[in-house]
Amino acid sequence: MKLCIYLCFCSVLLYKTSVAQTLLQADGPGDTYELINSVLAPGFDVVEVPDCSHDIFGRHIDEVFDADLNTNVFRFYIHTTPDNDRCINFDRQRNEIKTYDKSPDDLLGVEGELVEYKWKFKLDANFQPSSSFTHLHQIKSKGSIEDVMPLITFTVRKGSPDKFELRYAEAFTQITLNEVNLTPFKGEWLEVKETILYGETGSGEYDVIISKVSDGTVLFEYFNTSIRMWKTNASFLRPKWGIYRSLNNSASLRDEEVLFADFSIKEINPVLAIDANSLPDTIINPNPFNKELNISSITLHKYEQIKIYDSRGKLVLTKELISEKVDVSFLKNGLYFIVLGGIAMPTQTIKMIKE
Repeated sequence: MKLCIYLCFCSVLLYKTSVAQTLLQADGPGDTYELINSVLAPGFDVVEVPDCSHDIFGRHIDEVFDADLNTNVFRFYIHTTPDNDRCINFDRQRNEIKTYDKSPDDLLGVEGELVEYKWKFKLDANFQPSSSFTHLHQIKSKGSIEDVMPLITFTVRKGSPDKFELRYAEAFTQITLNEVNLTPFKGEWLEVKETILYGETGSGEYDVIISKVSDGTVLFEYFNTSIRMWKTNASFLRPKWGIYRSLNNSASLRDEEVLFADFSIKEINPVLAIDANSLPDTIINPNPFNKELNISSITLHKYEQIKIYDSRGKLVLTKELISEKVDVSFLKNGLYFIVLGGIAMPTQTIKMIKE
């Protein structure tokens, strides 16, 4: 009977697991803008390029075959002159792609969602960043009073030595979460895996790893299980990729080509989509919790087993319900999903936070 209960319990969890993935991959020269738009916002335009000021050059994003990856990749051009920011701003230059409000819903991050962004990029061996800013990636909000300041930014900055910086803005003020020497990044294909649990303080998480494609060497990493990954009253958050740089010190810049490949947006909702923050006849407290969970006597009689999953859907605890106290002191701070199972009762899930 216990085996039957367990199998039924697992079946319910698998049923509630949902993964949606969108891929943008170069397919060869020609129609590059059309390809990008067809994936990131079919029927609309997600390409922000300096073509208007430099039309004699042609399109500033194209596709070429790369021998190292043995596949086609996207090539983003930026020129010190006459490129600018869409003929709107002339103290900076922009060549980016994005998702936005015309994009499919599964390309837009909303509160409570776990999203994984992956892509590859390559800077030239002699790449020269601006001493002010050269952005390669951003996570930005829409509909918030804090839209003006990106939540997450990957910036490369000229210095002694040049740096790669992870910049973060909880609201309007931007800080550096981590920085490393840029030199190992140059002339190498790098793979980025960025995982975000979109949520307010206490429920948001951010995890990024940048590694060399050639041998897997990790060049940069940062992880925070209790960070605000949201903006006030935002409708959604979304990514941007490309080259966005300042012209404040244009004499130190040069024409650049940055290569990108294999963009992936994966929306993962293992048990996150379950809206069950409280159950009228099932009581587990406190919430937020710390060292232990208190199980009500009514709950103890109804359910036989408790399982706890972290925000990524990883099972971190399985325990038979034989006591009103469950030790959770070993868990890290963050968001968890408490799943109860029993013979006669349907599976119930409660979202809780450990502080």
